[in-house]
Amino acid sequence: NTSFNTNHSICRFLARSFPELGIQGNTAVEKTEVDHWLLFAQGRLSCANDFTSAVVYLDTVLGPITYLVGHSVTIADFAVWECLHSNSAWQKLYTSGEAPVNVKRYYKYLCEQPVFSSIMKKTPKVEVKGGGGKDKKTESSVKKDEGKFVDLPGAEMGKVVVRFPPEASGFLHVGHAKAALLNYYYREMFKGTLIMRFDDTNPAKESSEFEQVILEDVAMLGIKYDKFSHTSDHFDLMLDLCTKMIKEGKAYVDNTEPEQMKKEREERVENDNRKNSVEKNLKMWEEMKKGSDSGLKSCVRAKLDMQSDNGCLRDPTMYRCKNETHVKTGNKYKAYPTYDFACPIVDSVEGVTHALRTTEYHDRDDQYFWFIEALKLRKPHIYEYSRLNLQNTVLSKRKLTWFVNEGIVDGWDDPRMPTVRGVLRRGLTVEGLKQFIVAQGSSRSVVMMEWDKIWSVNKKVIDPIVPRYTALLKDDVVPVTMKGAVESMKQVPKHPKNGEIGDKDTWYSPLIYIEGADAELISEGEMVTFVNWGNINFTKIVKENGKVKSMEAVLNLDNKDFKKTQKITWLAVTDKAPFIPCVCVQYDHIITKPILAKGEDFKQYVNRNSKQDNVMYGDPCLKDLKKGDIIQLQRRGYYICDQPYESVSVFTGKCGPCVLLNIPDGHQKEMPTAGSKHKQEGSAKEKAQSKKGKAAEKSPKDENPPSSTNLDVVDLYNRTKAQGERVRNLKTEKAKKELVDTEVKILLALKAEYKAVTGKDWKPDDPPKATLPSATSSVKGDAGKLNEEIAAQGNKVRDLKSAKASK
Repeated sequence: NTSFNTNHSICRFLARSFPELGIQGNTAVEKTEVDHWLLFAQGRLSCANDFTSAVVYLDTVLGPITYLVGHSVTIADFAVWECLHSNSAWQKLYTSGEAPVNVKRYYKYLCEQPVFSSIMKKTPKVEVKGGGGKDKKTESSVKKDEGKFVDLPGAEMGKVVVRFPPEASGFLHVGHAKAALLNYYYREMFKGTLIMRFDDTNPAKESSEFEQVILEDVAMLGIKYDKFSHTSDHFDLMLDLCTKMIKEGKAYVDNTEPEQMKKEREERVENDNRKNSVEKNLKMWEEMKKGSDSGLKSCVRAKLDMQSDNGCLRDPTMYRCKNETHVKTGNKYKAYPTYDFACPIVDSVEGVTHALRTTEYHDRDDQYFWFIEALKLRKPHIYEYSRLNLQNTVLSKRKLTWFVNEGIVDGWDDPRMPTVRGVLRRGLTVEGLKQFIVAQGSSRSVVMMEWDKIWSVNKKVIDPIVPRYTALLKDDVVPVTMKGAVESMKQVPKHPKNGEIGDKDTWYSPLIYIEGADAELISEGEMVTFVNWGNINFTKIVKENGKVKSMEAVLNLDNKDFKKTQKITWLAVTDKAPFIPCVCVQYDHIITKPILAKGEDFKQYVNRNSKQDNVMYGDPCLKDLKKGDIIQLQRRGYYICDQPYESVSVFTGKCGPCVLLNIPDGHQKEMPTAGSKHKQEGSAKEKAQSKKGKAAEKSPKDENPPSSTNLDVVDLYNRTKAQGERVRNLKTEKAKKELVDTEVKILLALKAEYKAVTGKDWKPDDPPKATLPSATSSVKGDAGKLNEEIAAQGNKVRDLKSAKASK
């Protein structure tokens, strides 16, 4: 099946399907002109940065003409008009009288034509942004990030009714969140009605506890519904409608064994029950409603088409018996409708105008409309959108339940779970989730999304507003004696670029802690910058077994040159503001494989070590954090407070540490370390400048790259080459995009590893030589011993010169 997803491809298809309308042009020249304007509308006129110049160009062209092509309306006019009509910048120009005269005349003329005015009545009015450069910038950014939302067919302002119908059998996950937010978006867009409906057609699964949980999750997402219902509210009606269909010969009762029934469906075989008389079907139906022994073995099936290529039309089940007690109706009913039978009935009866469903239900659409027509009910519109598929994730309730029951996660709200509660607990903001959903739009394209995309959107939401604090790894701190420093406190901004966040207390003292990862990269005599303090000169470094144990430094606050210095986070040791004990928790995916094949056992890819705790010394200000507060630990990342700090308990004599959960930002893969954010080992130029000045500087180009003449490098080269061939083959075979993207990432990782090992880019025509390590490399490996020999020989020479030995 072929589908068209863009306005312009749909326009071309319709124009070519009805050539008698002449809306694609009548000559080769006119058709070429139409193509030009379609590209213009899709490109320059839709680009916020080019919009102004595009309108000026359009005004010049429209000077002597009424229509863009020829002497009648074409799809070029539809495309350009749609771009203008849906653009708030154009609406501002048009309503303020500042629009170019020819474009204004053209737009007004089209709006007055019946076909265009009818479209305007069915679509929401575009909001005109306020004046000023700031609004224009904001509008531009929204235009860039927002996905395409299709106009619902037949939608009228104030009359759209949508519904969110979850089953009360578990916690909502991010896939449900997309469905809920998408329905809510259209409710807001058309100023319509949202129905919150529980699909309670299976008493074996539903529970009142899950209903309450789901309602709380919906509230967390900021969704406000207008009506509330249960499918069970309409059980009596559905029983009557089922009886009616049996009497009309549109349904029959089947007591075939389930496995046999399944086989017959697959083989398209009609069984004898399909030929039952109406009287026999009604008698068997009564047994079902009573829940008798014979009734429990039967089900009601719709009489559609057992020969259909669409398996959903091969006499689907309408009713089956359930012995379980229903959470709402108790034991009143013994027979319960299936979702496929109940959904179209309840949608129609409750006034739903647009049923939004994922593309998984596409094969069921014909079945949905068959029930509507067979029962002579009002027909809602169906609009399909793609479900949210995420890498390293399963969304099946059965599989998520397995993770909980196995103790791999701590519960349904565990930050590693894709439930609404889980992702919100981990630090995903509701606004971040909403923006991500809006960015996807209502596309039908099925793609496998990376979590990084959600987290990067979330970062844009939190970064401008979260306060900055400091924390150091407890087992890796190095004391620094700071000469010239006195114990004091001053207030500094919590956010360097947002003064509205407020100030925080920052303490200074003669004894400072920094992290070992930073200490290892500092040399004696080097000047570094302490964040929120100033420049510091390190005068002495004490090491034991090659590891820094302590340091001495002197303040150099008069030096304001911060451009080429390392930036260090630190904490002052003082009794007046003791450190707050913290535990920073880092999470990984609970499934190691990004994309699971259909039918593949997820259990073989379970990550049982997906949680890492890091004990930290925290900024004294962390004592004031409340549960749910989001902060940034400088040079580490973003965190959400999962458990606030508790002072010493009178019962245990111990304090409760502040527990902070790391919030991914879209690119971090591991626990950030303080030393990882600056001064990479390869920056030979900076080291030369810092130690000996510009005269001693050596170009990095002159440096010898790491030795690449060994068998490991050859193997890495060959693996990279093989991976490149695999990617090319996949592209040639037109494999699925998500599979190609996964393999490309592996290729890029191999190339990066090759460059890190060899010091040069991987090239197909430049393989490394397979040689064993030379004697020279072994000498380099024993640099310490060689240095001692040189020092000893130097002392011997000096002694001989002092003794005035013979030349």
